[in-house]
Amino acid sequence: MSSLAFLGVMSLFETRQQVRGQRLWARVIRYIDRVLLVLLAFRFVLAVLAANPANVFANFVYSVSTPFVAPFFTLFGYHVAYGVSRMELFTLVAMAVYWLIGLGLVRLVLITRPERR
Repeated sequence: MSSLAFLGVMSLFETRQQVRGQRLWARVIRYIDRVLLVLLAFRFVLAVLAANPANVFANFVYSVSTPFVAPFFTLFGYHVAYGVSRMELFTLVAMAVYWLIGLGLVRLVLITRPERR
């Protein structure tokens, strides 16, 4: 086997390994993004249905999701009113922003992926 052919095989092997790594990172990013979006969707539904914040599940969802929606609180005005049905538009905006960020990160990871032949 000539050295050029060997280099070609090694290059192909390295490219396949790189593609596998990129796909793995893309899947990890998508998974994290989807978990975050589901958490924010739960928060939105609980707020619309006026869930009792003393409930363990509602309290967990509110406390875990607050850091992710906090940057959007002042977008529409934020008034703490638990136990009252409210439409959290800032949560919907946060969901859209995090979805776009996740999509952008996946595209960024896959940008150098070689084209299929």
